[in-house]
Amino acid sequence: MSDARQVFEHGEHNVRLLSLEPKAATGSSPSPPPKPLIVASPTEEGEYPTLVFLHGYLLYNSFYSQLLRHVASHGFIIVAPQLYSVAGPDCGAEIQSAAAVVEWLADGLIHVLPEHVRSDLSKLAIGGHSRGGKVAFALALGHAKTTLEFSALIGVGPVDGMEKGKQTRPPILTYVPHSFDLKMAALVIGSGLGELKKSPLFPACAPKGVNHQDFFDECRPPAYHFVAKEYGHQDMLDDETSGVRGKATYCLCKKGPSRKPMRAFVGGAMVAFMKSYLEGDTQFLTAIVDDPQISPVELSTATSLELGN
Repeated sequence: MSDARQVFEHGEHNVRLLSLEPKAATGSSPSPPPKPLIVASPTEEGEYPTLVFLHGYLLYNSFYSQLLRHVASHGFIIVAPQLYSVAGPDCGAEIQSAAAVVEWLADGLIHVLPEHVRSDLSKLAIGGHSRGGKVAFALALGHAKTTLEFSALIGVGPVDGMEKGKQTRPPILTYVPHSFDLKMAALVIGSGLGELKKSPLFPACAPKGVNHQDFFDECRPPAYHFVAKEYGHQDMLDDETSGVRGKATYCLCKKGPSRKPMRAFVGGAMVAFMKSYLEGDTQFLTAIVDDPQISPVELSTATSLELGN
């Protein structure tokens, strides 16, 4: 077995990040995206599995650039839409917008990838952070129909509202154990500090009753749950997030000592999970479950629900 820790480091591929706007169709771009996008992809010739990754509440997709680079460097294409600039409590519109981006992939993605780089849409994952994690679960559960089928689901700190009984619409959690009929493997990542308030003036960023633990409890096998003990809900974002919203990411959520270790862990866990369920290479995910100490951050939880158990 190769060193399983390599998933937490930058991979062997060079990566290109491309920002796209939903402009009118042209000869070079006959199928423009329905939403602004960042597309992270390897530059070397090949066909790669693909992940659609959805940003958190009132965050910009650009805040995840370092995380996207990490994952793409291991041989994945990541499409990260900007679903909205301003949004209220109802998630219905962003669920439909995310579905529209997924529908665009089949005809549109090929035109924006580097030369000789192809997307293998038979190996497609959906994922997201915070409210984007909730939207990813909503798509996986069929709240919006997509022609393409997902093979894996990733929730990074998924949040379903303010607290139990105050879920944002449409509510995803049912509070019935193993009730999610996902038909795919799921990875849920949480943060130990996410459920703690930074200040009495603001709610916790990932409150108990609507957070990662509740999402994992409703998953069926195969499912995985990792929790970074001393890190916060937004600690996987870029080291520098600019503007008013960027500065708010440092102020509103209780946070760990730095973002780099948490980002390396989240990126590595995502890579290990997708290698297992999109490529059939189980060694890295198995290694994290069997020996959580290989993680760059201390894990308070490293749990798996296996088929047949």
